[in-house]
Amino acid sequence: MHPFKTIPKLPAALIANLDTLGYETMTEIQAETIPVALSGRDLIAQAKTGSGKTAAFGIPLILKIDTEIRDPQALIITPTRELADQVGRELRRLARYRENLKITTLTGGVPMRGQISSLQKGAHIVVGTPGRLQDLLSRDTLPLYGVRTLVLDEADRMLEMGFYEAISKITSNLPRQHQSLLFSATFPEEILQLSRHILKAPERIAVAAAHAPEVIEQTAYEVASASKPEALLRILRAEKPDSVLLFCNRKTETETVAEALHAQGFAADVLHGDMDQRGRDEALLMFANGTTRVLVATDVASRGLDIPRIGLVVNYDLPYDPEIYTHRIGRTGRAGARGRAITLLTPAEVSKRAEIAPQAEQQPLVALRPDRGFVMQSAWATLCIDGGKKDKLRAGDILGTLCKEIGLSMEQVGKITIQERHAYVAIARTVAQQAYRGLQQGRIKKRKFRVWWL
Repeated sequence: MHPFKTIPKLPAALIANLDTLGYETMTEIQAETIPVALSGRDLIAQAKTGSGKTAAFGIPLILKIDTEIRDPQALIITPTRELADQVGRELRRLARYRENLKITTLTGGVPMRGQISSLQKGAHIVVGTPGRLQDLLSRDTLPLYGVRTLVLDEADRMLEMGFYEAISKITSNLPRQHQSLLFSATFPEEILQLSRHILKAPERIAVAAAHAPEVIEQTAYEVASASKPEALLRILRAEKPDSVLLFCNRKTETETVAEALHAQGFAADVLHGDMDQRGRDEALLMFANGTTRVLVATDVASRGLDIPRIGLVVNYDLPYDPEIYTHRIGRTGRAGARGRAITLLTPAEVSKRAEIAPQAEQQPLVALRPDRGFVMQSAWATLCIDGGKKDKLRAGDILGTLCKEIGLSMEQVGKITIQERHAYVAIARTVAQQAYRGLQQGRIKKRKFRVWWL
């Protein structure tokens, strides 16, 4: 029996779609949350990142939507654009079995005009960040009178970012009778205050906050500060991971570490808060499609990002508190897969390991046996096409041009990502120039588009 069949009221078409999406098991938060959400009761849930909470609230939302009504019926508020985009993508996958169900993402960093146009055309589920939602409300372009369900995702993170007042203003525009679902990894006093203000007699659900050692293998090595670059290379050459998400505490250090890895032949890139939104999006995209194999990031990447199949997380710097550590290492070992996390400790930080990373087993660095010839180069390159959803481009259109017109095999074309105004495609480096010239000289859907390398 499919695990989701144990929950009453889930239609066969939904379960069949879950099966095609690879939902072979049901996580604890899904099993606990879905029945409560379907019942209509308010909910406050504690769950670590990577626990499957998008499906936990997404499945009930999708079931309750009346597609005959054009205005928003569900509102999901997230702390960052990256998380909003991730939630929107997963909801679209979950809703594939329902025709004409529209999901709109409303965030900063992109023109407001297109978002207003999407709302005017009709949107059943809205996913947005507090700032952009407030902006649209102030312009009377975001109708909330029909919202039946409110979801606050990563509520603790939103309060850390100073969005309490914005959330209060947005929720004050909702109908009096609506369901509220609040998800948070931690429960500081501010979260309890927010829940008392927004939720009505909520049911409380909590699943394990820590990552089980059998899911994420955690190791720590003591290293002098000056020896960190050499120690990092030793670790990577011993572990030989497919991909690495590497965390630094400071933005300047991400640049220094990435440059040092580049000098050794590693395909590395950076992600931090000083980058503009498009730069951050493209850094994540190239990491997800394999063009970048080591992403050196600050904690902007520790929460709300769903990058599958990260083989190794490295804490180049020990984080300042255990919650940040938990969120960082939660980027690996997701959805039931095994993960690996390594933390570098300076001599002054060794005493903090038990507090910050209690499950990390401290081992001697000399025990590692590196392969001196190992480098993390990429077999892929990323091309950007100056056309996207606004041009009605689809992944199949690009794939067809590359394979039928230019002569690439399907194995030589990697992940294709279509955004509003641009499309990105990973190409095997062995045929990258052939693909570039072919797209420059040829046409997609009988139209010429500018093409460039990232």
